[in-house]
Amino acid sequence: MPRVFVQGSPVGHYPRHAPEAGRGTVRRITETGEEVLHKSCRDVTEFGPDLAALIDDMFLTMYVAEGAGLAANQVGIGLRLFVYDCPDDDGVRHVGHIVNPVLDAPVRGRRLLDEDEGCLSVPGAVMAVPRPERAVVRGQDRNGDPLVIEGTGYFARCLAHETDHTHGHVYLDRLSRRDRKDALRQMTDRRDEVFARRAARAVELGRP
Repeated sequence: MPRVFVQGSPVGHYPRHAPEAGRGTVRRITETGEEVLHKSCRDVTEFGPDLAALIDDMFLTMYVAEGAGLAANQVGIGLRLFVYDCPDDDGVRHVGHIVNPVLDAPVRGRRLLDEDEGCLSVPGAVMAVPRPERAVVRGQDRNGDPLVIEGTGYFARCLAHETDHTHGHVYLDRLSRRDRKDALRQMTDRRDEVFARRAARAVELGRP
């Protein structure tokens, strides 16, 4: 079985970081509580160099923050778009972007996996969140061509999590009040450590 899928298609080999990151600039990651994270994003209607440049920046920003996915509103842009570089539970790597994503409604009775989840906009916090074991997201690529991405396990979690962002939801919204308070406490305790690690990673990637 292929070990890497790019935009949903198998490839024979692939670099450690998506080539887009080499063209990108690091952007500031928004944090929970900022308005752009908590309202629905606009559809992307213009496909061109500005969108391509945003995708490049998002890939690099995601790698600096050591994330598996990043939505546009996490860099302050209220557009329906996310990038990802994420393994599934079989260790297969999935890399790509999806514009105007729509998550298929889960099949009735589909098993939920209640596993740990974090978010670059809630730095340092990790909580168990139930998500379907399989996800299908439909949208477009940077050129406006139709795209369908399927994932299982951890990659399905990533697809659902990032699509949530485009609707103005962070994973804290799926937690009980008590668990949400716990997550925010973790964020307070670990935020400085996370930011120090991101700064070191930016230097490592040559983008301080």
